[in-house]
Order: sequence, then structure tokens, then C-alpha cells
Amino acid sequence: MRNSNPLSIYFILQKINDTNQSNLSKLQQHAVYLLNINNIVIGLLPIILRPWCRVANIRKSIMVLETANASWLMRLRHEKTQLLYNLRSKILPSLSYIDIRIQPSLAIKRNISRSKPYSVLFNGKIEQQTPRNLSVNSAKLIRNLAANSEGKLQIILERLAMLAVDNNHTNSK
Repeated sequence: MRNSNPLSIYFILQKINDTNQSNLSKLQQHAVYLLNINNIVIGLLPIILRPWCRVANIRKSIMVLETANASWLMRLRHEKTQLLYNLRSKILPSLSYIDIRIQPSLAIKRNISRSKPYSVLFNGKIEQQTPRNLSVNSAKLIRNLAANSEGKLQIILERLAMLAVDNNHTNSK
């Protein structure tokens, strides 16, 4: 009769690993190797490109990078020669080419927090932006402008002035 007791996945993988040492262990080693190389490549990329790029594979001295969309692809192409030079000089002297491909799922899975707005400056530093609020005086000027306007513009200017009042009430609490 068959043994139908549940087994831990660890024991199943261990049994497979013991019987077929070459394939599973090679796959595991390659995955760990790719993770390590990915961390190094992310460190070499400019800050703005880091969330949108990953190492997909390295085979026959060709590295395959994946990026979210065509605009990030163009930025990566601009950085490709410098990245190839740095990788050859530091860790992968046998690397001959970097292939860049678009992987749209990278754009979906990235969860960039919207709670803290950030700004990337031209020198590569990231600084937190302070939220800009409309003052009461500016709201009065916008209301005066809305009084002299008509139609859709008047409605939009009134909404903008009301937003300034709402922001001042929430900031004072």
C-alpha cells in the first residue's frame, strides 16, 4: 500500500538532490550566482535606473538585463558601455556583451511608495521634497481672479482656492 502521509517540501527536495546531484545543484548555484551578480549590477547602475532593471541570465559570457519599458531601455543602452567596462574590470573579465530586453512585468511589480515624494537631482543625490501648500493670501488672490473669470475657468479657480483652505485646516490640526 502507498504511503499517503504528507511530507515536507524540504525532504522531497533533499531526496531529489541526493538522487540527481548534478541538475538541481547546478540550478541552485546558478540562481545564487545570478542574485549576487544582480546585486553588484544594481550597485553599479545610476540611482534612477536601479528599480527598473535586473539581471535575467548570464550564459556563454553574455549578460541579459531586463528592464520595464522602452524608455528605460534607452537609458540602459546609454549606460551599457560603462557598465560593461566596470563589470569586466571588477568581477567578470570574460563578459563579452550585455543584451538588454524589455520585461513589462518589472513595471507592474515595483511598488514605489507614494507616501514620501522624492526628487532625483542632477548630481545623483536623492532628496525628500516638502509638500507645497497654497497660502491663504494666494487663495484670496485666486478667488478675486475667479470672480473676474467666467465659465469653466471660474469653477476650476474656485476649486483651487478651496483646496488652499482645506490644506490650511489640515495643517493646523
